[in-house]
Amino acid sequence: MNARLHIVGGGMAGSEAAWQAASMGVAVTIHEMRPRVGTFAHRTGDFAEMVCSNSFRSDDDAQNAVGLLHWEMRAAGGLVIGMADRHRLPAGGALAVDREPFAAAVTRELRGHPLIEVSEGEITALPDSGHWIIATGPLTSGALAEAIRAETGAEALAFFDAIAPIVHAETIDMSVAWMQSRYDKGETEEERRAYLNCPMSRETYEAFVDALLAADKTEFREGETAGYFDGCLPIEVMAERGRDTLRFGPMKPVGLTNAHRPEVKPHAVVQLRRDNALGTLYNIVGFQTKMKYGAQVDVFRMIPGLENARFARLGGIHRNTFLNAPTLLDDRLRLRSRPGIRFAGQITGVEGYVESAAMGLLAGRMAAAQILGRDLAPPPPETAMGALVHHITGGAEAKTFQPMNVNFGLFPPIEAKGGRKGRKDRYRAYTDRAKTVFTEWLAGQD
Repeated sequence: MNARLHIVGGGMAGSEAAWQAASMGVAVTIHEMRPRVGTFAHRTGDFAEMVCSNSFRSDDDAQNAVGLLHWEMRAAGGLVIGMADRHRLPAGGALAVDREPFAAAVTRELRGHPLIEVSEGEITALPDSGHWIIATGPLTSGALAEAIRAETGAEALAFFDAIAPIVHAETIDMSVAWMQSRYDKGETEEERRAYLNCPMSRETYEAFVDALLAADKTEFREGETAGYFDGCLPIEVMAERGRDTLRFGPMKPVGLTNAHRPEVKPHAVVQLRRDNALGTLYNIVGFQTKMKYGAQVDVFRMIPGLENARFARLGGIHRNTFLNAPTLLDDRLRLRSRPGIRFAGQITGVEGYVESAAMGLLAGRMAAAQILGRDLAPPPPETAMGALVHHITGGAEAKTFQPMNVNFGLFPPIEAKGGRKGRKDRYRAYTDRAKTVFTEWLAGQD
């Protein structure tokens, strides 16, 4: 068996795909354009670099669909989730990651694997033969995106994605801010104090919203008409939807008590989450933005406790592309017109680091199986991975297809037995069923 799997892109999906295929005994070449060709969002040439957030979201595998996806990836020997666990930070019930050591660890594992080689440079055209996975992510280069459009005969859909700012911890006024996870969630004292909280009175909140609405913002170029992904809306776009939208969203004050003034209930609260293991950097949770840099500094320093904040990174906005997967891909993530080419990651229309890595895991396994002379079907739709694949490759309406996070609404319903089930019981039934079915799917590959 001399066939080699070529993977374009070393992000979450490409890294996971390479690891899975190599673990099955298939030789892999990762083609990565960074650092020779940079992007708006990336800062290094490491694989699996995290740019939008440092969070893999909830790690609750009994009550949350993304937590279930974590469980499935662990069960499948996932590299990305394994390195995330190794480099996790306190974040209450979430899986937050020390992003730079995490990416460095993924890079070492891949570069050190005897069956994986790395080719640095940009791929600008679709290959004519061989086994390929395109895992270029939402920042697919213009030349490759144009080649994909030419092959599919259809315009890739697009949306705008935003990045939140990061603050130097030493510049946060801790006489105003306090450390507490919402509802004191977490098993340890460190986890229960995983977030920094900055309180706002009604007057401060109203002035903050006014400043957000009036601030100078990045304008789209002529012809750019894409919308936003609802899970990553710029904060000023949320403010435009109503003056109380923010305090019922990322700035909700519930589950928090001001340690400095416990008798005063904040009107709104800005939360910051640790961004590195040293605790020297914090990102402002939910504060993705399209404000211009100067405006960001002025507006964000209106937040109590951040009056003298210094920013390690300001927010920004960039254009993401993704395929109309229900039309273009089969359930093995293959391009219908060119079955030697698979797609994985956000370009397939999943949203989020975990979902992207999960699609890489499946694409890598399915491509390796084909090279080894057998067919591997995706997991059943009762599993988190299977539900995502089913949604993007046929379950979603092609005309209205938009990026999607994993959620229990994608799973086949469970019939309540012995009376109506509450939400917690129903979610537990989903996860119990999924774990059983996913375990059977893995066992079928031995």
